[in-house]
Amino acid sequence: MNTIDLIDSFSEFKEQKNIDKVKMMRLLEDTFKTSLKKKYGNTDNFDVVVNTDKGQIEIYQIRTIVEDDAVADEVKEVGITEAKLIDESFELGEETYEQIEIQQFSRRSIMAAKQTLNSRVTELEKDEVYKKYKEMIGEIVHGEVYQVWKNEILIMDDEGNELVLPKSEQIKSDFFKKGDTVRAVIKDVELRNNLPKVRLSRTDPKFLEAMLELEVSEIMEGIIAIKKVVREPGEKAKIAVESYDDRIDPVGACVGVKGSRIHGIVRELQNENIDIINYTTNFPLFIQRSLAPAAINSVEIDEKNRRVKVWLEPDQVSLAIGKNGVNIKLASRLIDYKIDVYRDIDTDEEDIDLDEFKDEIEGWIIDEIKKVGCDTAKSVLSLTVDELAKRADLEEETIRDVMHILKSEFDKS
Repeated sequence: MNTIDLIDSFSEFKEQKNIDKVKMMRLLEDTFKTSLKKKYGNTDNFDVVVNTDKGQIEIYQIRTIVEDDAVADEVKEVGITEAKLIDESFELGEETYEQIEIQQFSRRSIMAAKQTLNSRVTELEKDEVYKKYKEMIGEIVHGEVYQVWKNEILIMDDEGNELVLPKSEQIKSDFFKKGDTVRAVIKDVELRNNLPKVRLSRTDPKFLEAMLELEVSEIMEGIIAIKKVVREPGEKAKIAVESYDDRIDPVGACVGVKGSRIHGIVRELQNENIDIINYTTNFPLFIQRSLAPAAINSVEIDEKNRRVKVWLEPDQVSLAIGKNGVNIKLASRLIDYKIDVYRDIDTDEEDIDLDEFKDEIEGWIIDEIKKVGCDTAKSVLSLTVDELAKRADLEEETIRDVMHILKSEFDKS
């Protein structure tokens, strides 16, 4: 095997694995120095020169010229007589540079060098993949579905790297089969058993944020900032945005003319309902915007316990809470405060606070009912069993028992 064959075989491997030429040259140098060390004991007086363009590896042995009877180490020293055979002009004390042909190494040594280099290149390729994707966390990637398993799917990127999209990071209504193209955000990268594992996500808020950045040029240009994104993947999302240019409406810019910018994102997220909110440092106003489309009458903020009480007209409560409580849940996460919803009712009307029934109704049941905006007996009785069951995480039988207790109290009077 000659040097061209040897370099060509690894040059081809290098191209497949996208390893740069400089690193490849260093690997070749290190590999042959290892072979030299095995053959000669050390590499102090050897130079390895690699030229991958010409397919050449040149190895030079450097020896000091001494008297013929003074040669103590034939690897590092050469007698004057032998030196004169190389070049008659050599003198004592000078150094000779003799090229060692690759054929001087045994076939076994060459094969060992190839195996060593193969192993080193594979390790370097793993490191390159790890570093590349580590720097890309939070960015969107495309890939083709290669394998579909119960708990995850394997995706191949354009360079043949394996990426994993776990079931837990897929939107509930996602369905992929082999050959499909998938778009997702890089969530994290880790080394497992010295192998890089790139984990993708379609449920992470960063996926929605990254798609907005791609669609809305004002975000890429820094004119509009995304302050926060919260999601219930596949159901609903809320995004707070702010404009640094008073002439630009951040909400309108993100939505686009007739929804042109947001529609594509909604389709990608399996028709996820997206609310874009104008961010403000006016916290009471931000609370009101976060609970849209509900209209709030008043707000009470408890900064110490990070809780907010909001009062609404009875017909606005269901809007504030949303289907399955999603709207109020996302609003709480957006403002980073717990939100308690209360009906704004006529205080002159005879009613009883739910906490007054703690001797007859368990506290956790009362808390569940209050979460859906019913904090008085009459606010509960104004709903049907089905309506309350849909909003609160309670069994219908439990709700009937509660309503019976509340109704009995009014029947007494």
